[in-house]
Amino acid sequence: MSRCEEEIKSGYKEALLQAGRKMLHSGLTVETWGNLSVRDPETGLIYLTPSAMPYDTLTEGDIVVVRVDGTIVQGTRKPTVEEGMHRDIYGARPDVQAIIHTHPMHSMVFAVLHQPIPPILDEAAQTLGGTVSVAPYALPGTQQLAENVQKALGKEGTACLLANHGAVCVGANLDQAFKVCTVLEMTAQVYQQALTIGRPCSISAEDVSYMRDFMLYHYGQNK
Repeated sequence: MSRCEEEIKSGYKEALLQAGRKMLHSGLTVETWGNLSVRDPETGLIYLTPSAMPYDTLTEGDIVVVRVDGTIVQGTRKPTVEEGMHRDIYGARPDVQAIIHTHPMHSMVFAVLHQPIPPILDEAAQTLGGTVSVAPYALPGTQQLAENVQKALGKEGTACLLANHGAVCVGANLDQAFKVCTVLEMTAQVYQQALTIGRPCSISAEDVSYMRDFMLYHYGQNK
């Protein structure tokens, strides 16, 4: 067994399997679309879901483990077509340890409109921060899409929309990334419905900054 194989941790694989099933059954994607990854901050190894395989039937043996340069350390499956996007985000964002790419209905409404989603809810201000930007369209699996997403997320963003495609959400772990996915979709749904009867009002940048800081450093236990 190689040193890298010894460093591979089954806990990350199991966490990905659970998150994939949760994503599917929460309505955040359909069929085999979307993809997930998690990075081990101790080794730098990235655990990825495989390409075009049903989330309900995945096993730990289907997870692909790669280095940040794309070298496969373990796994016989073809990794998600968006592997490069995941690796590029990790390379640019040391604070990010988990990425979830979803295809959720309400968020995709704004993705096809190429319309950003402003912070209209307290939950959005706390979890998403400011306005959720739209990454310009590029073909799936391309370096151009990876660059567009990285730019749309910026240095502190937790989510962005992919024009005509879906959404990407990030976090310090899979639980946080999944929370971002859920809040983004809820905000998109409220925003869409509010637009049918009036003009939604955004929360001020000052208040968004305060609530984001509160969520990160003061909200909850042991903070």
